[in-house]
Amino acid sequence: MSLLKKLAGETALYGLSSIIGRVLNMLLVPFYTRVLSSTNEYGAVIDLYATSAFIMVLFSYRMESAFFRFGTPEEDREATFGTGMLSLFASTAAIAGALLLFAQPIADVLEYPQHPEYVRWFALILAFDCLAELPFAQLRLEQRPRRFVFIKLTNIAVNIGMNLFWLVFCPWAAKNGMNWVHAVWSPGLGVGYIFMSNLLASLVTLALLTPQFRAMRWAFDRALWKKMVGYSAPLIIVSLAGIVDEMFSRAMLKYLLPGTPQENLGQVGIFGANYKLAALITLFTQAYRYAAEPFFFRNAHETDALRTQAQVTKWFTVTSAAGMLGILLFLDLVKYFIAPKYWEGLHVVPVLLMANLLLGVYYNFSIWYRLKDRTGLGAWISVVGAVITIGLNLVLIPRFGYTGAAWVTLVCYTFMSAATWYTGRRHYPAPYELGRMAGYVGAALALYGVGVFVKTALPGMPVVSFGINAVLFGAYLGMVYLLEKGLKVSG
Repeated sequence: MSLLKKLAGETALYGLSSIIGRVLNMLLVPFYTRVLSSTNEYGAVIDLYATSAFIMVLFSYRMESAFFRFGTPEEDREATFGTGMLSLFASTAAIAGALLLFAQPIADVLEYPQHPEYVRWFALILAFDCLAELPFAQLRLEQRPRRFVFIKLTNIAVNIGMNLFWLVFCPWAAKNGMNWVHAVWSPGLGVGYIFMSNLLASLVTLALLTPQFRAMRWAFDRALWKKMVGYSAPLIIVSLAGIVDEMFSRAMLKYLLPGTPQENLGQVGIFGANYKLAALITLFTQAYRYAAEPFFFRNAHETDALRTQAQVTKWFTVTSAAGMLGILLFLDLVKYFIAPKYWEGLHVVPVLLMANLLLGVYYNFSIWYRLKDRTGLGAWISVVGAVITIGLNLVLIPRFGYTGAAWVTLVCYTFMSAATWYTGRRHYPAPYELGRMAGYVGAALALYGVGVFVKTALPGMPVVSFGINAVLFGAYLGMVYLLEKGLKVSG
């Protein structure tokens, strides 16, 4: 229990940056969906960030995971960090240089021929973010969450501040005769200021991490580098496949839908905005992952490591199911995070919430192949998941649009979590309480069904419906408390 409490404490600290950061960034969603003039403009934001997620994997090639694996013994940490950073410096310069050099052809392929500057900005954003990955991993491994949180929150503050400056203050100042504002703002740039805000935030973040660069050992260990790359290479496939699972639909909607490019981008914007609502459940997942990965590597050799893994996974499922239920019961309030013109896509939120819950369970199950150096097997599972995603999206998006894409996401994450659990039984036989985990998820879905029935039976009475939904949510929490308390007493 002491290890569980320690993980919970670290999750809470990382959650300060993750949850606050995600909440503040979520507040950009209603901001963007109202400030940007059309759904296709927001679709461009969703589309370019989805595309950049693929490229980011090539930039970082999962060197942070290799650092956790080979830098866990404290005596090896400096050499691992120095070798990893020197490798990243060289590869980042090469990839970013290529993107800058071929910005126009890339913009043509992405169907933004008038905006090659988008490619250039993203090349720099990805370069800065990649170089920050390993220093952030070092802070996590060294259990320095306060500095981690400070830098992450600074990044968020700069990003949001510049968004407000360029998209709100500057247009207001120009309308009120403050001509000086035209020196730093152009009304024609529009959505580009979202990317410029991100670029400045990434640059400030990298600057705040420079003390770690100054303290690093500037020595390249070729033998160690080969081990690190050999370990991380399958994880590159895992990450690329994972991004296919998460981002492929958003990246390909504009190509697979039958409308014009601008109409299709509008559909991308609607799907992306509602995906953001479903992603609220990942606030906890992100904070948990920051703490959990180094936690499990540090405690892999403890005698009760398997039982700890099972207990952590159960409580993760309990918490995620509670988050899913809360969003579903109060979706009529949560939907105001996005503008009304995006509400036509709300029907996919329950499907995507369940998919995101299963994605979090998959993260828990998948820890075994990183601990046991079986990343190749993890890569095969991820590849199959990506093939399922691509194949089903190619079939369903032309027929059902983004609704089909949402169901594909759920099917894929169901497969991923099941396959990772099944293959891990022999190599890492953690005593997962699968029946109890499924029971909690099933109970959450059943209570949501009751909430839908009440809303249908009491039309025009939203206050009463919200009150009943609050009781239903409390019933879930009470059920968990009574069952788990009963387990402790009987144990």
